[in-house]
Amino acid sequence: MAMFSTRKAEPTPPPVPATPPQPNGSSISAQSPDFLSSGVSIKGTVRFRNELVIDGNVEGSIDSTGTLTIAENGFIRGEVSAKSVKLRGRVEGNIFASERCELLAGCTLHGDVEAPRLVVDETATLVGSAKVGTPK
Repeated sequence: MAMFSTRKAEPTPPPVPATPPQPNGSSISAQSPDFLSSGVSIKGTVRFRNELVIDGNVEGSIDSTGTLTIAENGFIRGEVSAKSVKLRGRVEGNIFASERCELLAGCTLHGDVEAPRLVVDETATLVGSAKVGTPK
């Protein structure tokens, strides 16, 4: 058994980062939306930037430049303002969407909706008025 070997050690490859670096030095990650689960209640103003799913209760206003999904158990009492809104639960208040609003199957909106694009499922309930399109 030789104490010294003439065999050269193979170089260890550098570790591969989990997310590839971008030209500006940042990294992109496949980020899932933030989530407010069922059974959680918030009183006050909710603000977020990217994406939020609410399956709990919010009493107050929601203000965002991102996408809001109000899930089946979600209940909002107050004004909602976001880039995009998908309603599956209930809202008592007005919805202002800067790009799109979807009233999905089984949802209930007691209030007005204003959006450039509005999608309403045939089983959605809207008690209020809708202003659709871009202002001239």
